[in-house]
Amino acid sequence: MTLEIESRASDSPYVERVWRSRSQGVDRMTAVAAATWDLVFWEQAGEVSVAVQGPESRAATAPVPDETTFFGITFALGTSMPHLPIRVDAATELPGATRRSFRLKGSSWRLPDYDNAEQFVRRLVREDVLQRDPVVAAALAGEPVGVSERTLQRRFAAVTGLTRSAVRQIGRARRAAVLIRGGAPVHDVIHELGYFDQPHLARSLSRYIGRTATRLADPDPPQPLSLLYTS
Repeated sequence: MTLEIESRASDSPYVERVWRSRSQGVDRMTAVAAATWDLVFWEQAGEVSVAVQGPESRAATAPVPDETTFFGITFALGTSMPHLPIRVDAATELPGATRRSFRLKGSSWRLPDYDNAEQFVRRLVREDVLQRDPVVAAALAGEPVGVSERTLQRRFAAVTGLTRSAVRQIGRARRAAVLIRGGAPVHDVIHELGYFDQPHLARSLSRYIGRTATRLADPDPPQPLSLLYTS
């Protein structure tokens, strides 16, 4: 029983990661929290589906269709498709998907793949389907934003669907999980990432990752995790 996941970073400012996977004999996984959103394509028994997924405010158990191939583009924080409402902890399936194309914002688009994702994203930007909020991008980079804190919070929520605090907490929990899976001692993770103590870390991992520190270190978990990486 496997859920094979391969991913790569991207040099596009609009894209955080590109990934693909295949399921075999797996019926569910632990979907970890993610402040980002994805455009996901999957094929099962010759039928293709496309959806905009996330962001995810907390960990949850998610069903996995068997014998299915997936490909996804994880978009960078601050990037959005303004014509589609943000649906936190939900997905919006897109119509007209075939093995060659799908419908988006009233037009037909050729299905991208793992190797040409950036080319596809460049076209989304040219056609004004995909936008990046410069104020949110500046705030995320720690640069001056030139607007009031209230305006920043409003724009941040409008673009990401989450508060800045939620984004920070999700990001910290994901970093903690990656470190623990890599063998870092729990007390080092607590100190490095600024958790108050071990119970504080435990609550964060439970809420956002769906695993305890002990289970994260388990080489043979009862069900797989969704894509977990460091930026």
